[in-house]
Amino acid sequence: MKEKDNKFIYWIKAARLRTLPLALSCILLSSSLVLITKKNISFKVLLLTLTTTLLLQILSNFANDYGDAIKDADINKKGEQRMVQSGKISKNRMKTAILILSIITFLIGLLLIFVVFHNNYIKIFVFLILGILSITAAIKYTVGNNAYGYRALGDISVFIFFGVIGVMGSYYLFTESFHWLTIPGALFTGLLSCGVLNLNNLRDNENDQLNKKNTLVGKLGIEKAKKYHILLLIISILSFIIIVINSDNIYYNASLIPIFFILRHLYLFTKDKPIEWMDSQLKTLALSCFSCCFISFIIGNII
Repeated sequence: MKEKDNKFIYWIKAARLRTLPLALSCILLSSSLVLITKKNISFKVLLLTLTTTLLLQILSNFANDYGDAIKDADINKKGEQRMVQSGKISKNRMKTAILILSIITFLIGLLLIFVVFHNNYIKIFVFLILGILSITAAIKYTVGNNAYGYRALGDISVFIFFGVIGVMGSYYLFTESFHWLTIPGALFTGLLSCGVLNLNNLRDNENDQLNKKNTLVGKLGIEKAKKYHILLLIISILSFIIIVINSDNIYYNASLIPIFFILRHLYLFTKDKPIEWMDSQLKTLALSCFSCCFISFIIGNII
């Protein structure tokens, strides 16, 4: 079936599959930290957490596609084509999909909370609020008059949800406790995710300026944003090394292998590279982060 006749492929593209590994990374890293510190994990909780995280990321991608189209921010946008702006998916259909996906995500998240906390109503209430805030944040990034993605607050949001909540929050779901290793864990996935966003904003800066979309790159300027990018990745790498050093399993060193691709990215980033190169590096950084977390998770379960 040709792509023009296959509308399902448009929804796959709107889901932006290349962003999903990055969303899963914080959960995989968190669960590997559980295996380092507690030595066991509930796979029922892990499955529900991974599912909720995936749904949140897809919801965010749908909302971004819709919100940017409403504001005409995707006109002349470089990189992958957006489905609503291109007319492949209508605004009404995407709006309906966002509503349905929000409900499904809420229900799966609610099930997760009750599976973990049973009758502890205080903890249920706290995580219920966090869940509602997560769904709201996924939508409000670009949707609405006060979309925070247009007010240079995207980096802070990404660090909170891909780092603090993603690693530290899910670790608490797994163990109902806190461990100091979740701090470098949150720094690794959180700052690397900010690096991906910053690279995306560097690529789109010219178009964002034309459409009055304020990002941190727009506020800092290109040169400072590049220095910021380098700092983000260096701190994230050092944070992951701290985790590996504090593991009593020598095989965890293997999870450092994908760091090579981040270091290579940093080296090439200091050169004068075209915008097209930045677009290709979004996948490189996302998959490098995912690979580090996935390898550490596999090693923790098998060895």
